[in-house]
Amino acid sequence: MELLLTMCLVSLFFGFCCLFKSFLQRRDQCCYLLGYECYKAKEDMKLQTDSCAKIVMQNKNLGLEDFRFLLKTIVNSGIGEETACPRNILQGREATLADSLSEMDETIFDTLDKLFARYPSVSPSQIDILVVNVSMFSPSPSLTSRIVNRYKMREDIKTFNLSGMGCSASLVAVDVVQGLFKSYKDSYALVVSTESMAPFWYCGKEKSMMLTNCLFRLGGCSMLFTNRRYLKHQAILKLKTLVRTHIGSNDDAYNSCIQLEDDSGYLGFRLTKYLTKAAALALTINLQVLVPKVLPLREILRYLVESRLRKKSGTKSQNLEAVEVGLNMKTGIEHFCIHPGGRAIIDGIGKSLALSEYDLEPSRMALFRFGNTSAAGFWYALGYMEAKKRLKKGDRILMSGFGAGFKCNNIVWEVLRDLDDANVWKSCIDSYPPHIIVNPFMEKFSWLNDECLNFVRIDFSKLLA
Repeated sequence: MELLLTMCLVSLFFGFCCLFKSFLQRRDQCCYLLGYECYKAKEDMKLQTDSCAKIVMQNKNLGLEDFRFLLKTIVNSGIGEETACPRNILQGREATLADSLSEMDETIFDTLDKLFARYPSVSPSQIDILVVNVSMFSPSPSLTSRIVNRYKMREDIKTFNLSGMGCSASLVAVDVVQGLFKSYKDSYALVVSTESMAPFWYCGKEKSMMLTNCLFRLGGCSMLFTNRRYLKHQAILKLKTLVRTHIGSNDDAYNSCIQLEDDSGYLGFRLTKYLTKAAALALTINLQVLVPKVLPLREILRYLVESRLRKKSGTKSQNLEAVEVGLNMKTGIEHFCIHPGGRAIIDGIGKSLALSEYDLEPSRMALFRFGNTSAAGFWYALGYMEAKKRLKKGDRILMSGFGAGFKCNNIVWEVLRDLDDANVWKSCIDSYPPHIIVNPFMEKFSWLNDECLNFVRIDFSKLLA
């Protein structure tokens, strides 16, 4: 009897030790965001209406119908006049390797310098993990090596380069950091997120490939993370949940957003009509995993009942706007940081999740002020929320975006203290949101739609020379 009692006590003690060990491991696997810095381009890099039109009209491959298509696209894009692009594009010349490296250096080093200046207690030599994501440009030595060399970081630093991951790459980079934090205790991690535009301006005439010229602009962001619990009081956000979905096995989805050469040999990025369907499919799969982790049980039960009734009625749609209709995400999320990739994506996710204009305002304003800055776009939208003093302690933020391949990635953050830093929006936040989001392209170039031009041959390259 005593032996049995002893065995029971030993078993209980062993079980308690295992549970306590598991608790300590989970406690030490937290991922805190200490701070971030977004890139703001210099004045000589701004892509205003006239300079944009001059660049477009230098393309001698384009005809009248092509210009009309571009005019319609840019007018409906949701992008304003304050965006920026690399200098070689403004100067109308092809990019050299030096141009590409200069673009990366200016964006990356500017944000990192400001980040280290903001947190003087963390020196470059204290960084344990470095993750850089640039989808379109991968030089040798790598971009992480350029950073290590510039800031003289330690020999044992863990470095990772992510390429080809698309607009949600910074969320993938955060996932890499979170995974590494499970193995490396008391660590600091840097994530640098930007995109290379200098060598990838499309000079052909295929409409599905001209869209990227209208949407993508220069930008970048650097972020500082830690898993040191005693620094929680200094952190601004805590990672709660991260869900990644990859539907690359679907051929249509894989080819909906892809880099290739057109029939004339011009390199570019093709966005097909299947893109919105791929986004709807990926978002649906992702939400099936995410929703149970972030929404209260009563909302999930309510939604399941309503969705069962809709299935019986035969209601079904493949449009992005129809994804998860009836699901009230606001029962578990206070703020929505939708990737500012374009007005169609923002509208689609907004309708699918029943979000208000207030919810979508940060993404719309980030798109209007900075354009589609690829994977860095999330952080411009987050910066807008912070500058507007929306983020209060205990609030939860959903970051949601898509990437080539095709991927959907979602992150839920918890706000650890009231935030009010104006950051990259400091000089203009008081003027946002503007009463009307318009750009002057239609006002200045509506003459392109004059039917009389159908009977006239014009050399557009000389109009704005």
